[in-house]
Amino acid sequence: MQYAPTRGYNMNNLKFYLIDWKSYIGITIGCIITALSINLFLVPYNIAPGGVSGISIIIHYFFNFPVGATMLALNIPLFIFGIRQLGGAFGIKTLFGTIMLSLFTDLTNWMSFATKDILLASIFGGVTMGIGLGIVFKFGGTTGGTDLAARTIKTLLQHFTVGRIMFSIDTIIILLAIIVYRSYELGLYAVITLYISIKIIDVIIEGIEAKGAFIISDQSEIIADKILNDLRRGVTGLHGVGMYTRKDKNVLLVVVERIEIVRLKEIIKEIDENAFMILTDIREVLGEGFKSKDLK
Repeated sequence: MQYAPTRGYNMNNLKFYLIDWKSYIGITIGCIITALSINLFLVPYNIAPGGVSGISIIIHYFFNFPVGATMLALNIPLFIFGIRQLGGAFGIKTLFGTIMLSLFTDLTNWMSFATKDILLASIFGGVTMGIGLGIVFKFGGTTGGTDLAARTIKTLLQHFTVGRIMFSIDTIIILLAIIVYRSYELGLYAVITLYISIKIIDVIIEGIEAKGAFIISDQSEIIADKILNDLRRGVTGLHGVGMYTRKDKNVLLVVVERIEIVRLKEIIKEIDENAFMILTDIREVLGEGFKSKDLK
C-alpha cells in the first residue's frame, strides 16, 4: 500500500494536486475535527498525547502561547525535511493541512471543554483526534508533526502502518510530558488518548478488517454451496491431509465481512456440528466482492 507519491513529479502532477478540490475539502474537515479534539478535550486537562500538538500543549501550559501558532512554528523544520523525502506535490497538501490545523486550533480555542471528567476527556479526545487525522490521511494530506514524520518513514518501511509508526514517535514525547508535568497520571491519560486515536486512524485509512475462515469438514461441498448461495461469497477449496488419520481433507477458504461472521457460523453448524473452523483477522482485501482500499 502506498500512502504518498514518489519523489519525482512534473507540472501535470502539480496541477492535479492544486485542483484536487475534493481532497482539500476533506483535509479541511479533518483539521476542524482535530482542532476541536485539542481544544475541547486535551488542552483543558493538559493531556499531551505526543506529536507537535502535545509539545505545543506543554508550551501553552508554561508560557500561555497559542497552541495553533506554536504548532505552526514547530512544524516548519519538519515540513522542510518531509518535502525533500515525499516530493513537492505532497508538500502542497501537507502545507495546507498544517496551516489549516494551526488556524482552526486558534480559532476554536474559545470553546469550553465538553466534560469535567479527565478520563472521558482522554477517551473522546482520542476518538475525535483519530477521526480527524484519519480523514486528513485518507485524502492524501498530513497536519505536519509526527504524522508527517510517520508518513515519511512509511515510504521506507512499508510493512508498518502509519498509526504504529506514530505510536513509537509519540511515546517518547509522552515520556517527556511526564517528566515536565511531574505527573505520571497525566502521562497515562495521554497514552489512552494516543492508543485510541491510532486505532481509529488505522480503521479509517485501511478499513475495518475482514475475517478469513478456514473450514475443515466431511461435508465441505455442501457447506461451500451454502456459502456461495446464501452469503454470495467465493469459496476456495484447498487440498489437505489429516496427519493423524492420513486421510485427504478438503479445506475451504472464505473471506467475509465482520457482519457476516454470525451467519457463516450458523451455516456451518446447520450442516456439520463437528466441522473445524479457524477465524483470522484480515487487514486488507482486494478483488471481486470487496472494495479496493489501495490508497494513493
